[in-house]
Amino acid sequence: MTIPAPNIGKIFVAGHQGMVGQGVVRAIEKHWPNCEVLGEERSRLDLRHAPAVDRYLAENTPDAVVICAATVGGIHANNTQPADFITNNLLIAVNLIDGCFRAGIKRLLFLGSSCIYPRNARQPIDESELMQGYLEPTNEPYAVAKIAGIKLCESYNRQHGTDYRCVMPTNLYGPGDSFDDLNGHVIPSLMQRFHRHKAENRDSVTVWGTGNARREFLHVDDLAEACLVVLSKPKAQIEALGKPQQIHINIGTGEDVSIRTLATKIADAVGFRGELKFDTSKPDGTPRKRLDTRKIQSLGWEPTIELDDGLRTTYEWFREHIS
Repeated sequence: MTIPAPNIGKIFVAGHQGMVGQGVVRAIEKHWPNCEVLGEERSRLDLRHAPAVDRYLAENTPDAVVICAATVGGIHANNTQPADFITNNLLIAVNLIDGCFRAGIKRLLFLGSSCIYPRNARQPIDESELMQGYLEPTNEPYAVAKIAGIKLCESYNRQHGTDYRCVMPTNLYGPGDSFDDLNGHVIPSLMQRFHRHKAENRDSVTVWGTGNARREFLHVDDLAEACLVVLSKPKAQIEALGKPQQIHINIGTGEDVSIRTLATKIADAVGFRGELKFDTSKPDGTPRKRLDTRKIQSLGWEPTIELDDGLRTTYEWFREHIS
């Protein structure tokens, strides 16, 4: 698709080395080749340190900022590192959003997560479901930090007339992911596990939970193009999607699969022919999570990468770069 370039000369992608940040950089380079992309090594810019963020923004003067940076992980990581997840993500959100305001940067895109919605939200999940019920306990600290980021953006828009926008992607996967068997998200964790068990000639792979929980999965390159679509639209068009100055936009495929089906698809992509076993002593997490994507579709975006194709190309990337 063609995404018209807005009046942005320089754009700072916070977290440009992560999976999402890499995807956003690829999309900018593809669609907006005249836009200068700024990024900084984690060792040189700690986004949890406000003076460092202020200094970076003052010295580099970006026209827009995309906040991809976050402390992320799967159920195990969220369960065992809750203080890290809430503290790091709160600090990143506050320092960048407030820092952009004080630096006079009026356009910003904050990336949240579909885990912001209640555990038992109505399906498919409309943006209005935010804060309408209890969160899933296994990732509540992370979700609270992301909700705070949304409310920060809304509050600066209401009080100061900024143009800070928020997108809520569903479960993501793709090249550049963290293929950690224990702490990673479900697709890279299972992909790494299936790959290892295949290499060791094992006859089975164990998957956490019952396999009945349902999830929606989006390739990171589809998300990146959605981010550019949201950034490219006039402020009035974005605000028309919801309450003025209080808009966040779901990004997803609108389709979900069971974890059991997902595991089968990953096994096929990897070429593992053994048995699938399910450890029901481990948590499933939220029973179902499928997003209502009518708002982003009304802006002219739709996903283009089918799950089977995305898993295959992600595994090819994994074999080339990780295994």
